[in-house]
Amino acid sequence: MEKTANKQKICEVLLEAAQKDKNIVALCSDSRGSGSFTPFAEKFPEQFVETGIAEQNLVSIAAGLAKCGKKAYAVSPACFLSTRSYEQCKIDVAYSNTNVKLIGISGGISYGALGMSHHSAQDIAAMSAIPNMRVYIPSDHLQTEKLIKALLKDEKPAYVRVGRNAVDTVYEEENVPFEIDKACEVIKGDAVQDDVAIIACGEMVKPAKGAAEMLKKEGYCVCVLDMYCVKPLDKEAVVKAAGKAKIVVTVEEHSPFGGLGAMIAQIVGSECPRKVINLSLPDAPVVTGTSKEVFDYYGLNAEGIAAKIRETLSAME
Repeated sequence: MEKTANKQKICEVLLEAAQKDKNIVALCSDSRGSGSFTPFAEKFPEQFVETGIAEQNLVSIAAGLAKCGKKAYAVSPACFLSTRSYEQCKIDVAYSNTNVKLIGISGGISYGALGMSHHSAQDIAAMSAIPNMRVYIPSDHLQTEKLIKALLKDEKPAYVRVGRNAVDTVYEEENVPFEIDKACEVIKGDAVQDDVAIIACGEMVKPAKGAAEMLKKEGYCVCVLDMYCVKPLDKEAVVKAAGKAKIVVTVEEHSPFGGLGAMIAQIVGSECPRKVINLSLPDAPVVTGTSKEVFDYYGLNAEGIAAKIRETLSAME
């Protein structure tokens, strides 16, 4: 299947929905091009707001529109949405319980060579720490479509992080398992005992799946969970997978602090203690390069994930 950017799918879903629902509005902070929202702005100019490079205003205006009965989708680079407008996300959206969906585009390190100023390796931790804010990181465009359609049906705040570039699909078009706030089982493990449970989110699900396929060919028992719903985290799925695995490995495009790995470790530590390995970006400005080059450098690819799992299991024998 041809690669598709998750941000593009968000626009496509909203374009279709906005034809029937005039309360759907999209807002951009000089980001309609990078966010793939030019088609929306052109087709529904009366349902589109351009704030310019003013992310704080973007979020507050979105919250105001939501209070007037609109379904607001605020689209802006994740690096700015999760930092520059953090107070507005906290007060105007979450605390005020407004129907605003914050769409963090070009998330993680997908801005590549623009460096740390444009990377968002802290947004999972920051947004998850806000009460009443849900956090979602879909893995491919098929799951993104399911997620946005589900979010259109509710009136609660949410933060959705997607990358900048087109990504490989994780799922088959005719088989996209999805239930809101429930982890998706990408690879089913053994019914009784697994060597490892891999739990990943976002663009890390694809290499996690690749690593599992490599390891299964070598005789390892592996299960893979797509934890697109970072908050609320699917605790039941974590306990079920971790409880029958020798080790748990988390993989995320995020800082090692306060993200998916930290959340999984808290659950595993209290419910079914065993070794948890967190594979993430380093606590430092990352090297310059494309997403693939950066992931390869830090071992956040199928080969690197599989190698770490072999090394850890071997050390335990």
